[in-house]
Amino acid sequence: MQTISNIDWRAAATSTRVPRRAGTTTGQGSGHIRRYWPRRAPWSRWMLPGPTRQSPEADPMNDHVPVRATAARAPQPRSMRKIAFASVIGTTVEWYDLFVFGTASALVFNKVFFPSFDPLAGTLLAFGTFASAYLARIVGAALFGHFGDRLGRKSMLLTSLLIMGLATFAIGLLPNYSVIGIWAPILLLTLRLIQGLALGGEWGGAVLMAVEHAPDNRRGLYGSWVQIGVPAGTLLANFAFLIANALMSTEALVSWGWRIPFLVSILLVAVGLYVRLNTAETPSFQKVKTAGAQASVPFVALMAKNWKRVVLGGVATMSTGTSFNLIVAFGLTYGTQTLGFSRNEMLSIALLSCGACLLLLPAFGLLSDVIGRKPVIVGGIIAEAIVAFPLFWLMDTKVFSLALVGYLLMMTAFAANYGPIATFLAELFGTKVRYSGLSISYMLSGVLGSAATPIVTTALLQATGTGSSVAWYMIGSAAISTIALLMLVETLKADLAEAH
Repeated sequence: MQTISNIDWRAAATSTRVPRRAGTTTGQGSGHIRRYWPRRAPWSRWMLPGPTRQSPEADPMNDHVPVRATAARAPQPRSMRKIAFASVIGTTVEWYDLFVFGTASALVFNKVFFPSFDPLAGTLLAFGTFASAYLARIVGAALFGHFGDRLGRKSMLLTSLLIMGLATFAIGLLPNYSVIGIWAPILLLTLRLIQGLALGGEWGGAVLMAVEHAPDNRRGLYGSWVQIGVPAGTLLANFAFLIANALMSTEALVSWGWRIPFLVSILLVAVGLYVRLNTAETPSFQKVKTAGAQASVPFVALMAKNWKRVVLGGVATMSTGTSFNLIVAFGLTYGTQTLGFSRNEMLSIALLSCGACLLLLPAFGLLSDVIGRKPVIVGGIIAEAIVAFPLFWLMDTKVFSLALVGYLLMMTAFAANYGPIATFLAELFGTKVRYSGLSISYMLSGVLGSAATPIVTTALLQATGTGSSVAWYMIGSAAISTIALLMLVETLKADLAEAH
């Protein structure tokens, strides 16, 4: 009996007539049967590099679809741009809603909701209401993080955006203190807390939609696009008040004009919802969901193994909140009430600085894809400390152009720090707890940096009468953030597919 290795299969092929069928053709003059596949088999869109067809994991008849078989291919550039745009639009709306409140706190809320106090005390109370949202943001981060790690990123993004928009719109309808008395600041505080709750869940989801979709070598770039929402939202908030201030008197602005920036936010929310409805769930979460591997209680799982990363990540990010709020919140008050700049001048300085930041953030995000996250972030933090005193020296000249230079210096340092930080925090955590870990860590930094800065800096100014005490505060914040950052690992080569 001949073995198959001894058979002259070429002769056998020529002596045996094999019926032609789709997918085969007979070679001319050789008797060969040459099989070909169509250029694109109907099922090819489901086939990914990985196990062979003989493997149970890749068997199309196998009822169990493995994690690897469902992994989505890297988005094409056009698709990735759409995802990045959706993230930018959503975060811009959210931060507009947040910072329009901050701008109003600096300019009019002390007169509208706290009129029985002297100007400085009224400003402190307004900033206190502003800071209250940061405490709510941690609760929102844990709440939305839980469902984001259990149900998906997309649904939480839509929910948080809607809640934020409605709360902001409602602030624009609030009666003044002169109309309903103490209920005016109480309702203001309540709506501010709802804002914070929504933002606590929105930012982390937006970051993950961009970073988890992005190619490995461009995660820093696309993560930085989410960060553009901060200066873009601030720019829009200040621009809205700049227009209102230019078109009406101070009395009209305090009486009713301040409501306009809050009411028009509903239009931005509608745009954000429309864009986000047309984005897909992230591949990383889809893998975990397909495998049924979600954590039962993500917060508990996060704190059991990663609590140090959560705390250190929050402290490392703290200086971003200090430097930015030094510019957009305290700087407006210091410039108008202490140095004598007009509201239009200070708003114009803030607008120009935020415009520069829009370009700087993706540049530093891209740089972090080349040299690493930590070198870029550390460089930004050190720069914040270096320019702290020059910022106030330049502002104290009371010259518009020099104050603008001071703002641009601090904004450049902030951009180097803030651009890569979203991607860095996302890469610290596994997929099962990434929404919770990223959100809680970042919102913790908000309490330590952003919430405290307007209150502490205003109190320091009242106690000392000079900007130098505020500069020392910035330097101290930068030093603490640097130490925390150096205690964390570099994440440039982190594998986001890990679901630990």
